[in-house]
Amino acid sequence: MTTPSTGLEIRLASRPEGWPTLDNFDLVQAEVPAPGEGELLVRNKVMSVDPYMRGRMNDVKSYVPPFELGKALQGGAVGEVVTSNDPGFAVGDLVLHMGGWREYAKVDVKHAVKVDANLAPAGAFLGVLGMPGLTAYAGLLAAGQFREGDVVFVSGAAGAVGSLVGQIAKLKGAARVIGSAGSQEKVDYLVNELGFDAAFNYKDGPVAELLAKAAPEGIDVYFDNVGGEHLEAAISAAKPGGRFALCGAISQYNEKGEPTGPRNMIQIVGKGLNLRGFIVNEYGSMQEQFFAEVGGWLAEGKISYRETTVEGLANAPQAFLDLLKGANTGKMLVTV
Repeated sequence: MTTPSTGLEIRLASRPEGWPTLDNFDLVQAEVPAPGEGELLVRNKVMSVDPYMRGRMNDVKSYVPPFELGKALQGGAVGEVVTSNDPGFAVGDLVLHMGGWREYAKVDVKHAVKVDANLAPAGAFLGVLGMPGLTAYAGLLAAGQFREGDVVFVSGAAGAVGSLVGQIAKLKGAARVIGSAGSQEKVDYLVNELGFDAAFNYKDGPVAELLAKAAPEGIDVYFDNVGGEHLEAAISAAKPGGRFALCGAISQYNEKGEPTGPRNMIQIVGKGLNLRGFIVNEYGSMQEQFFAEVGGWLAEGKISYRETTVEGLANAPQAFLDLLKGANTGKMLVTV
């Protein structure tokens, strides 16, 4: 197949103030890059949109550099090698890399990982077997110091990370797993399909009251994807010595003003709570362990996952906006 001279890519047109809009993105036909020595040209098949990308749209110093104005955004993608300038990769290989948001990506082989399409569909390597999966696994077990018999609360529990946290906790011997989500449909999914012991729709009332009802004896571990009111409620519900894995705060990503922090932080002192913020990159050493254990559960049918798939690279900006509003169940993917 002849590679075309141009391909679609999506660039950051402007930095959003508050909630992003489609005007913050440009869809451009760009010249397909020529790979050099030790590089690949990859035709992307599927790409990921993730909540952390919202932070990269701001021009602020963080654990990862901000997206550059006028340049293509970046993110996880799986694609097919169409040109290889490295003996370790052949034309036709499927690779996982970070050159998403474009049809054709030039990828340094040091940043490309071969994936086996016979093991799982390509999208799984962006979700259950990818960065969200490792985030859930390492966040619960390492950052959250999970122990058998714990009562675990997960916010954003129907998303790509939260849905796996709850299942891993159950497989590891949690006494009770509770999740919050933004619709009754998602609540039903958590309980009936994923095996959560209880779940609630956070729109049904004050989160502290809903959590107290679901966990009358308190919680040992909180896996936080939401922040804000959820974090405050979890502090109130925590047992002495409780452990929090702080993964994200999606409720605050689009705040224009100063976000309000929990009003009950004195309880952190009195209860001796351990609040541990983490970034998945810290736990690269757990990758092999994660892949072996979660991959095994997946092969045995002990792990269930969903994907919300949007077709067409041109629709990636809308998929990202929908993700921030909770329109997805499980991993949000875009086919290229």
